[in-house]
Amino acid sequence: MKRLFMCGLFIALLAGVFAQRQNHKVMFYNFENLFDTIRDPEIFDEEFTPQGGKKWNSVKYKKKISNLEKVLFDIASIDRNYPVVIGVSEIENRNVLEDVIAQPKLRPANYHIVHYDSPDRRGVDVAFYYRPDVFKLEGSATLPYHLKSKPDFRTRDVVTMWGKIDGEPFYFMVAHWPSRLGGKGQSSGMREHAAAIMRRAADSVRRANPAVKVVMMGDFNDDATDRSVAEVLGGKGDIKKLSEGDYFNPFVEMLNDGIGTLAYRDAWNLFDNIVISENLATGSTGKLKIRKSSPKAHYYGSIFKQPYMINKEGQFKGYPKRTYVGNNFQGGFSDHFPVYIYIGK
Repeated sequence: MKRLFMCGLFIALLAGVFAQRQNHKVMFYNFENLFDTIRDPEIFDEEFTPQGGKKWNSVKYKKKISNLEKVLFDIASIDRNYPVVIGVSEIENRNVLEDVIAQPKLRPANYHIVHYDSPDRRGVDVAFYYRPDVFKLEGSATLPYHLKSKPDFRTRDVVTMWGKIDGEPFYFMVAHWPSRLGGKGQSSGMREHAAAIMRRAADSVRRANPAVKVVMMGDFNDDATDRSVAEVLGGKGDIKKLSEGDYFNPFVEMLNDGIGTLAYRDAWNLFDNIVISENLATGSTGKLKIRKSSPKAHYYGSIFKQPYMINKEGQFKGYPKRTYVGNNFQGGFSDHFPVYIYIGK
């Protein structure tokens, strides 16, 4: 009898491990000004050079890379599984992307990169890391940002990639929408235009193949409840009220509960979002769908923050510990916390 019990327990444990491995993490992280130390005359990167105001040098750069390695590895350590797809923003070029994943703790994931140089004047881009053992890349492209009312305005393109996870078709988008420079109200139309670009692309892909599961992520410089995200992009906050063709934002409820990814003037914002198509939210096509991080989890989305990522004292106590405050090097991680979701069968 005891032998049967132990055998049953072993099988149950194996089943639990197997079920866990069927869940895949998809995440987004704003790396906050990950520049190399080399002057590029084509962009405005002077401040991030040894001669610039920030005195950015190889020692500080290596510290930044090591910090990012720690965060990404600790996220992988949650369930001993590296994220399948990582969207990133505020990176200068492909070289800095390669430096991050070349770190010893990230090397086992064998991450590949999807990156395009954007027309942003500061030279910051968005990009993807992906694990080729899980996500089978089929193609990638950019969606350019053009605003007729401001023909000279230059910002980040939206980077897209498509392929399959567990045999199911996926279409990923990562973006870093225009900032709130000049005020939230005055600049809102620029972010709504970015949202419309992504929404049109998502709808077009889904019309061509209703089985495609869409994931839109990024630093939107707007909260999950602002018009650009909630209405133009269409990220609804209640998974139980989704209809065919809708999109779900698992971070709306968190924002409504006062939880955010960055702080400003002692208030929390949630600019870092992952918005998914209805069929990925509900599982109406295929077998993969969004999952909570655990049976006891209240939210479908997760924000990763650990004590070492948070300021312990001073004016910005409780805020994310960033790399710089002004020109003062803090040795931190980012001014944003990363976000992630689980998808599984």
